Amino acid sequence: MKSKILLGIGLVVGLILVVILSVFFYISGKGIPSYEVKLPDYTVKSSPEAIERGKKLALMLCAGCHMNRETGKLTGTQMLDAPAEFGPIYSRNITQDKNYGIGNWTDAELLYLLRTGIKKDGQYVPPYMAKLTNMADEDVNAIIAFLRSDEALVAADPTPDKDSDPSFLTKLLSNLAWKPMPMPTEVIPMPDTADQVQLGKYLAYNLECFSCHSADFKTNDFMNPDQSKGYFGGGNQTLNLKGQIVATANLTPHETGIGNWSQEDFVKAVKFGLVPNDRALRYPMHPYTQLSDYEAASIYEYLMTIPPIDNKVERVFYD
Repeated sequence: MKSKILLGIGLVVGLILVVILSVFFYISGKGIPSYEVKLPDYTVKSSPEAIERGKKLALMLCAGCHMNRETGKLTGTQMLDAPAEFGPIYSRNITQDKNYGIGNWTDAELLYLLRTGIKKDGQYVPPYMAKLTNMADEDVNAIIAFLRSDEALVAADPTPDKDSDPSFLTKLLSNLAWKPMPMPTEVIPMPDTADQVQLGKYLAYNLECFSCHSADFKTNDFMNPDQSKGYFGGGNQTLNLKGQIVATANLTPHETGIGNWSQEDFVKAVKFGLVPNDRALRYPMHPYTQLSDYEAASIYEYLMTIPPIDNKVERVFYD
């Protein structure tokens, strides 16, 4: 009887191992999934004002990952702050080069990628590329206008792309958990800039401040950011360029957050990295010098309206 039980257990364990190995080889072979491409009817609307606005947004949203210090352009580089368990990840060349950049992409293909995360060949780009889910149509158009412009940052540059080598975990999550964002079905308007709270909310969403400053990337809700776990309560374990953990700050109006900060304190921190009575901010947080004082102050005014979270995050500095 005992031998039959042991045999049964062995068969179950063996079956489990077969299933695990089958899943492993299937996911490893399949890789990052692809999806049907459903391009919208779209042609970029360009103007000097749109290009300037798009440059401002691109410097805050795109340059951090795509800027190559050697070329001085958005030719892509290794994302050293991506978790090692995702595998070596490289951002792409997004200059106007027709072989390695986006010179052969249509306006609609660029819009579809920025909104959904699906490339023109149908392949999905995992969450290490931000998706402009909630951004106003006018601002997304401005970014595309900038990418199409004569600006030096995006002038055609034949620097070859380096392909990422996504790990099994990245492939697994891309097949099971991470999914493309939906293409908006209605117009997304610009915020009322006269309403500082509304403007601040828009910027906090679309500059992805919430993404880093909430509890964990895994529990962020990119469709409804304010539903993210620990919304702006900090503690998310981001990485610096040496792979060392840097926990994000609590930005809620609690005394363990920025409840005792003035608007001026916050503006100086966001724009210049200066912290009241403490050492300056460090990577992965970087100064948003492109923001106006009014825009930075608007983010503060919005943060003062969200629920306070008691979460003391100790600042850690590395040599």
